[in-house]
Amino acid sequence: MSVDHQSRGNGNRSLFRTKSVEQSIRDTEEPEHALRKSLSAWDLTVFGVGVVIGTGIFVLTGKVAKENAGPATALAFVAAGIVCALAALCYAEFASTVPVAGSAYTFAYASIGELPAWIIGWDLVLEFALGTAVVAVGWSGYVRSLMDNIGWHLPASLEGPDVPGGTFDILAFILVLVLTAVLVLGMKLSARVTSVVVAIKVTVVMIVIVAGLFFVVGDNYKPFIPKAVTPEGGGGWETAPLVQLMFGYQATNFGLMGIFTAASIVFFAFIGFDVVATAAEETKLPQRDMPRGILGSLLICTILYVAVALVVTGMQKYTELSVTAPLADAFKAVGHPFYAGVISFGAAVGLTTVCLILLLGQTRVFFAMSRDGLLPTFFSKTHPKFRTPYRPTILLGAIIAVVAGFTSINELATLVNIGTLFAFVVVAVGVIVLRRSRPDLPRAFRTPWVPVLPVISIAASLWLMLNLPGETWLRFGIWMVIGMVVYFLYGRHHSRLGREALGRTGRS
Repeated sequence: MSVDHQSRGNGNRSLFRTKSVEQSIRDTEEPEHALRKSLSAWDLTVFGVGVVIGTGIFVLTGKVAKENAGPATALAFVAAGIVCALAALCYAEFASTVPVAGSAYTFAYASIGELPAWIIGWDLVLEFALGTAVVAVGWSGYVRSLMDNIGWHLPASLEGPDVPGGTFDILAFILVLVLTAVLVLGMKLSARVTSVVVAIKVTVVMIVIVAGLFFVVGDNYKPFIPKAVTPEGGGGWETAPLVQLMFGYQATNFGLMGIFTAASIVFFAFIGFDVVATAAEETKLPQRDMPRGILGSLLICTILYVAVALVVTGMQKYTELSVTAPLADAFKAVGHPFYAGVISFGAAVGLTTVCLILLLGQTRVFFAMSRDGLLPTFFSKTHPKFRTPYRPTILLGAIIAVVAGFTSINELATLVNIGTLFAFVVVAVGVIVLRRSRPDLPRAFRTPWVPVLPVISIAASLWLMLNLPGETWLRFGIWMVIGMVVYFLYGRHHSRLGREALGRTGRS
């Protein structure tokens, strides 16, 4: 049988060819593709806290309390944290077993196959790119607000397309370029910058919690779980959740089910902890430190979120909370506007680390796909001095800076959420598959109760995905179709794994 005929006959099989864990680890040892190992468990935990604590803790808390769950918003954070914890346990096993850059992409390649790996990699590229741009625009808004407070004003044309008369967001553009330079210079520098900024951000959050405790009024918690209310109007496909469009099920606000409705919203405040897994290859002792970093950062963030939710709903009746700036306005309502400024400062400073770590995750996934030949291998060369993937970092940083500068992307923010949940599903499936296909692998951390826990994780993630609007699913589908075209026109034919298999077949 000829090589060409045999490869055509095995076409479907080749789409699901897997890259062995041993081969993935060997690839990381090639000098021109090697990343510097400089991160500890503490660095990873700081990265996790740095990327998770963003606008969610400052904005979503009040919005969800007022519209969906009342004081029980704290329970919604717990529910969302549990969903993330289920996924985190799966990530921890993979990251300690396959300590290679790329996160869910690399995990899928080692367990499910090349095509699913490509799909999740393409998904992560979108997730991290849009996430970085969205956060950069949000950071720009906070900084402009602080500048206005001291009498400094940018020309309207440089305030961004979200502002009347604005065309280019100069602050968001500059932020992404600066962070790109920091990432090129090295992971340890990135870790040090992140540590300082996270310390400031967590200090601000703790000030809010401690100061807010003095203004809590017990009556504001009554009733803790308000009576259930069915939202008025069904909404079109642009806003209605997919589960409603498919089955006619309509979620309720408040009541017991309102807590789960709120959980599908506040889940977005947890997005980013999975980025920690993209740094596995740059960790000194990944088998020990990756699980600690992933689970530790998630635990810290959940505790802070629950505390903030309890404080803000205790300071002000949930029906009176502000939707746009609930924490700041709650302090204004009790006669302490100084804390509103502190919160704005904390949000502005804190969002820099969110941008930095999302950009880090983006470049590592792109780098891993390039090293495997699914994207041009030009991007898989590391810097001879800094040992960072400088080529994809510079390319993606420049593109994202332009997107953040010119685009009003608030409507695309939910694409980040659906991308994250999709990654959760793939990783959980991968844990089950790899346990069956490679039971011999040494696993420094083992996800408990396999396959039950991963199956629960898949179900929980899918449920939250179904609660996203139909329009988000349509946009996600379009991006996936583009990705499939790229794979079949380029990635499949340039796959390093595929070329090696073809070479072996030719020699035989």
